[in-house]
Amino acid sequence: MTKVKVAMDWLAGCAGCEMSTLDMDERLIQLLDKIELTSTPITDLKHPPKDGVTVGILSGAVNNTTNVEVAKEMRERCKLLVALGDCAVFGGVMTMRNFFDMNEALKRAYVETESTVDGVIPSSEELCKPIKAVPLGEIVKVDIHLPGCPPSADAIYHVLSELLEGRIPVLTGNNLKYD
Repeated sequence: MTKVKVAMDWLAGCAGCEMSTLDMDERLIQLLDKIELTSTPITDLKHPPKDGVTVGILSGAVNNTTNVEVAKEMRERCKLLVALGDCAVFGGVMTMRNFFDMNEALKRAYVETESTVDGVIPSSEELCKPIKAVPLGEIVKVDIHLPGCPPSADAIYHVLSELLEGRIPVLTGNNLKYD
């Protein structure tokens, strides 16, 4: 049996969605009988394969130029794209930054924090540039939205199981319940 190729990555977020993915526990091992994880934060492989994957999963909001590149690459290389968690679906807590001037936010983060000594705002052509924080769907087409902060392991398992059966998951009841 050919395994379904799945790629995951995270954008601007806290790793809560990845922790919920790992919280599938033994079910994750069962899924690995049917899927091949080609690139994930768990495996530390950075890019989905050029020949593509069936399912791409992105968590986190888009808030810098590298996030835009990662989102576009994943969209180009996957048949179905899942926005995982509130940050990817709605923009999440990252969008709170949008209410402030970017230069003031950078100054606070790198110069004015209580623990900073001789702080300087990093600047280099090699660094990404911050942008207004937005949900994934404002940058690329998203096929499946799984909200939650983070979504439960049960909801993530439901989505993956449905996709493995060739169905687009319907999210109702407990699959949309989160604390």
